[in-house]
Amino acid sequence: MVRITTTRAVAVVTAVASPVMVVTSLLVYAALPPGWHIDVFATPDTAAGLMFPPVGAFLVYHRPRLNVAWLMCGGGFGAAAGQISGALMFRAAADGALGAAGYLRYVSILGWLVSGLSLAVLVPLLSPDGRPPSRRWWAVAVLGALSTSAEALRLIVRPALDHNPWPAAVPNPLAIEALRPYTHLISTITWAGIYAAVVLSLVSLVARFLPSDPLTRRQIAWPLLAFTGYVTFLLIGERFWLIAVIWAGLVPIAMAFSVMRYRLYGIDTIISRAFVGGGLLAVISGVYFGAGAPAGLVASRENQVAGLPAALVAGAFFQPLRRLLQRLVDRALYGHVGDPRLLAERLTQEVRRADPAKALSSVVTVLQDGLAIEGAAVEVVDGRPGYVESGHVGSEPRQIPLVWHGETVGRLLLGRPGPRRFAAAHDERVISTLAPYAADVAHAVRMAADLQRSRHQILTAREEERRRLRRDLHDGLGQTLSSMAMTINLARSSLKKSPDSADTLLRDLRTGMDAVSGDIRQLVYGLRPPALDDLGLAGAVRTLAVEGPPPVTVEVSGDLTTLPAAVEVAAYRIVQEALTNVRRHARATSASIALDRAPDALRVRVSDDGAGLPERPRAGVGLHSMRERAAELGGTCVTVPGATGGTTVEAILPL
Repeated sequence: MVRITTTRAVAVVTAVASPVMVVTSLLVYAALPPGWHIDVFATPDTAAGLMFPPVGAFLVYHRPRLNVAWLMCGGGFGAAAGQISGALMFRAAADGALGAAGYLRYVSILGWLVSGLSLAVLVPLLSPDGRPPSRRWWAVAVLGALSTSAEALRLIVRPALDHNPWPAAVPNPLAIEALRPYTHLISTITWAGIYAAVVLSLVSLVARFLPSDPLTRRQIAWPLLAFTGYVTFLLIGERFWLIAVIWAGLVPIAMAFSVMRYRLYGIDTIISRAFVGGGLLAVISGVYFGAGAPAGLVASRENQVAGLPAALVAGAFFQPLRRLLQRLVDRALYGHVGDPRLLAERLTQEVRRADPAKALSSVVTVLQDGLAIEGAAVEVVDGRPGYVESGHVGSEPRQIPLVWHGETVGRLLLGRPGPRRFAAAHDERVISTLAPYAADVAHAVRMAADLQRSRHQILTAREEERRRLRRDLHDGLGQTLSSMAMTINLARSSLKKSPDSADTLLRDLRTGMDAVSGDIRQLVYGLRPPALDDLGLAGAVRTLAVEGPPPVTVEVSGDLTTLPAAVEVAAYRIVQEALTNVRRHARATSASIALDRAPDALRVRVSDDGAGLPERPRAGVGLHSMRERAAELGGTCVTVPGATGGTTVEAILPL
């Protein structure tokens, strides 16, 4: 524990001292007298001294044994030491202390040696886990150490400059005059080695990136992007020197994102959009100029129109090219696991092989895998199953409605990002690709549940009807027939002895037969109203209309003779129940019935001018029965206030 505390203290001191030294050096440079001013006193080492030690200390605080973090602290401190030593060297020389300036120059060179070797070679070579890709890559570290050491040694023993731009020359007690003819050659060789080591360190990151899993790729992408930009601007030359300085300050931040691993802040969004945008710009520019050049030659006099063919061709290439580049970048960044197109193909195969319930589980699993989140779930409205979860979505998941042809069939619930988190842009691409599949499967689950419920209702209704018929036949008709059989036997036995008793028994038998006939008619009437077979739907409804007050008018439009039997029964029962409610509760003076046959539905409307609906209507047995009869056919039945008062019952029965 003491050692860890000590290391953290060292890191904190480095993080505080380095920026102080850099800021001090800038102030010293700014205060130099005329003649000693330098054109560029802010270098990549300036940004390194400001940014690397604080970020390195942050990493040391969280992961004290990570050698990359210590290299960032040491390299940044070396850069800051080089900066302050260089500034003090110029200050001492301007004040006339040329001997002290010479020794400060050595300190500045050593600071450059430490920072250059640590930050430009070792940090990218060992990122992000503190080890090179393989043992062979240590040769790059050796090359960098030899090259930077040789260049530092050359600077230490370098003879005085032939043309000194400053008012006085800073002496070099260790100068070797014999090396003067070879100084330029040695510098060329050492810098070639330094640049080679820097580029090879960058290549080591690429060598890590290509064979890695998606999580490691995301981790490596940060330093790879940061060092690629820095090295590119550095090698281009002085024209982009300021950008190189700014970019050098961003490198440690990228390293922190990479090393900490968790919540990788969407580096693949940056890379994806950069590659897609750059690819579009390059290809479309080539197409534009390739088509614009011939057009300009052919229509040189009409130069305002000459670019039109080029613009049209480039525009035609834009969208397909963007999709192609996006797929290629997704494949490179996320591999087969995170490619939205491959996920959709996988999901299609899973859905084809499974029933809706299992397909829904497959959808949830693929979504969790494709988005790299802790959990995903789908809620289906009136579905069985109504909720399927993979992983754990947590208490506050992201909710996405699942819409099927304009109808909301459920919700998609997404949990928190997991360790292998993809970027927000990738998340949206996966969601937009897979959500329609989830909506289709959720709709299929609803349809399967509706079908199952319909089957259950049909089975229940059939069994209830059978039980009613059995009870009526056994308890009513069966007992009556048994009693009639006994009466016949008694009548036969008393026919010779007591004709009057036999006659009485036969009269009772006739009365019983009338009761049996009535019971049979009631059973048949319960199955289907006889009036429908005798009079048709229109005639049967008119018969209901004249059964009692209030007076009821009947209007019929369309051909009602070819209606399905189920529709006829449902319409008759709905009219019958509606008229019963009118006569019992409405206190109406008149009512009307309208039957309208359309090509795809039968519309039934029963209206009255009575008291209307109460303020808080309650659906009784009659209203519930009407709705159920309409729903059994896939139709609707509503009870609403009439346009001029009273109540209107309207049912739509699909044909």
